[in-house]
Amino acid sequence: MADKGTKGLSVSKSNFSEWYSEVIQKAGLADLRYNVKGFLVFQPWSVMAMENMYSIFEANLRKKGHMPYWFPTVIPEGNLTRESEHIKGFTPEVFWVTHGGNKEFEERLALRPTSETAFYQMFALWLRSYKDLPFKTYQRANVFRHETKATRPFLRSREFHWIETHCLHANLSDAEKQVEEDMQTTEEVLHDSFGLPFIFFQRPAWDKFPGADKTFAADVLNPDGKVVQQPSTHLISQSFLKGFGVSFKDKDGKDKVPYSTCYGPAISRIFASVIIVHGDDKGLRMPWSIAPYQIVIVPIKQEEKLMKKAHELAKELGDYRVHIDDSENSVGEKFNTWELKGVPLRIDLGERELKEGKVIVFRRDSNVKEIVLISELGKYIAKVVKTFDANLIKQADKVFDDRIKQASDMNKLKEVIESGSIAKCGFCSVDKSGEKCAEKIEKEVGAKVRGTRFDEKQKVSGKCVVCGDKAKEVVYVAREY
Repeated sequence: MADKGTKGLSVSKSNFSEWYSEVIQKAGLADLRYNVKGFLVFQPWSVMAMENMYSIFEANLRKKGHMPYWFPTVIPEGNLTRESEHIKGFTPEVFWVTHGGNKEFEERLALRPTSETAFYQMFALWLRSYKDLPFKTYQRANVFRHETKATRPFLRSREFHWIETHCLHANLSDAEKQVEEDMQTTEEVLHDSFGLPFIFFQRPAWDKFPGADKTFAADVLNPDGKVVQQPSTHLISQSFLKGFGVSFKDKDGKDKVPYSTCYGPAISRIFASVIIVHGDDKGLRMPWSIAPYQIVIVPIKQEEKLMKKAHELAKELGDYRVHIDDSENSVGEKFNTWELKGVPLRIDLGERELKEGKVIVFRRDSNVKEIVLISELGKYIAKVVKTFDANLIKQADKVFDDRIKQASDMNKLKEVIESGSIAKCGFCSVDKSGEKCAEKIEKEVGAKVRGTRFDEKQKVSGKCVVCGDKAKEVVYVAREY
């Protein structure tokens, strides 16, 4: 992939909005000039990174028994209308296909906003016996939603790239175990591989996925104090499955309706958080696990002996994703380019160092240069592999943990939110009876109740931060995209 040299960024990450836009443009992640609003052209650097992200996620799902499917992009309108809450929740966002050539269809087709109604139609044909359960599927797909809010590349688009799992279970207990497994997958991939700290919440009753009994979702924090919802997992209402006639014969010979779960990690949106959480004033900092190039070798001059050595090193490091920058850009432009793109390691190959049997290695996690003997380079990089992502994770976790703050009343809540943090506070109820208090927070503070933390038991004391009634829950409040 040919790269034009760059002079780096002109804005600091402290100016988050401009920084984010400039990183996307200068790092060659996406071109926004496609002439349909809300749709963007993904460029090679983002595509290669997201392909690696897909591979990691899919390997994790396959290891846990999910099997891959490819479903059609279009869904008949009749499928969507079989579950009233689902269609009510998605109708404003649906793209409709009404014609084939010049002929109008008798029934409109939806570009899938999500695929429950497609999977469940087929589940009704495939599921027969309790012996078929659990039935664990997933697909890698594009979904389409006519987003009416302001679009933002990767963060909020009208087409996004994701994985969705749809699973059937014999009983509620098994379905709940699947929800917990989905959360574990998020921890193993989102945090341990991509380095993104998050909190997994059970969403309030008024903020559930359309058609779900319960919704759980991971929130990642941005520098501007807004959270991004990342993978969510849902315990789907049995009425949804009944609408499609999904049933099975249990051990007692009786027909029963299974329980269903779905899980949706949006790879393009997760990539936005990778950009945002790890990036700095120089640009991207790509985790080792997903970087398109893990190592870039930069010969300081276009001389035969340096180029020959560069190719020798690339061959020796063939277990990694290695690229040689043999472009005609200046050395400064090359350095800026690869720092902007966030390549984990850059090996600078100069005449003097080569004579001494050395190279200069630049680490993007710490922005530090080290002189390494060529004879020790393999061992050095093996150590980097073990520490690079761990360093990014440690840095990101520290920032995240420091920005969760207690709020005891509305004034303190406003103060915490205005400081760009997540507020933790007492709350009256996360069922429908607490919705009015949540609406007051949204109106007066400009933030939303994200839910209760799923991964730990919270000691509840004090009063609701809004109405003053005895608190029944500990909730977290934040602004969102």
